[in-house]
Amino acid sequence: MIYYGKQNNRTRFQCKNCLKVFQPKDSSWIDEAYEDYSIHKQTYAELELKYNKGEKTIRKYFDQIKTEAKPLVFQGREINLTFDTTFLKRRFGAMVYRGDGENLKCTFVPSEKLEYYLIDLFELSKQFKFKSFTIDGRRGLIQLLQKHFPNTPIQICHFHQVAIVTRYITRKPKTDCGKELYRLIMSLKITKKQIFIDQFNELREKHQDYLKERNEQGQFQHRQLRGAIRSIKSNLPYLFTYQDHKDLKIPPTANSCDGSFGQWKYKVKLHRGMTDERMQQMIRKLLNCF
Repeated sequence: MIYYGKQNNRTRFQCKNCLKVFQPKDSSWIDEAYEDYSIHKQTYAELELKYNKGEKTIRKYFDQIKTEAKPLVFQGREINLTFDTTFLKRRFGAMVYRGDGENLKCTFVPSEKLEYYLIDLFELSKQFKFKSFTIDGRRGLIQLLQKHFPNTPIQICHFHQVAIVTRYITRKPKTDCGKELYRLIMSLKITKKQIFIDQFNELREKHQDYLKERNEQGQFQHRQLRGAIRSIKSNLPYLFTYQDHKDLKIPPTANSCDGSFGQWKYKVKLHRGMTDERMQQMIRKLLNCF
């Protein structure tokens, strides 16, 4: 028995052997139960009591459900595209693409390869025109976008840039240079472009001798600080794209994706022991619900 579709809001199934399509006497409980399970976080034990069905029966019907994506509100329009990838227990990742607050696409991948992004972007470009990209600054992604979408502005997420810097220098740096750099990067979201650039250049010039110090082996002593500064320098042309193109209303952060990650990952993790297939099914369901 496999899922076949819906008619009059009732779920229909098809027999694998005779291919006969049939509709259970009362299948309305299936969708309601799955909503209780995925969205309202009820357990199988709670569902058994509520619907008077055994756990095996509930699992059987849940496995046959195919979540159908809702119609895209922004199809055919120009959108500011935000996309990012999150992983679940390192088994697989979910690449989520959002445009102006709407979930457009979710792809499950074994790793965050650039080629996966390119495949999805080409598919989305058949339905939308991109006004901008807001990304996390993954190495090589900017070059990929510039090559295949040369006329589309690119914005690097401010929170990802802050995270990169704090990974290098921590949130409590001990050196004067580190403290000044931390204060500067934390002001990123409220600072005008030219002011930030001037302050960044002043910091580099002020501490240039300190940053060039080497140890007895001839290696730079302050490699973490140098790495943080190098990151800002490399990404600087893409940190203020939203200010350069105010008419496009480009989001300066990828919060649209990151915020949704926290919601559905929390709900998925409540149901421990799910197979990858069931986990992906639930994620697709949740992405269609907010």
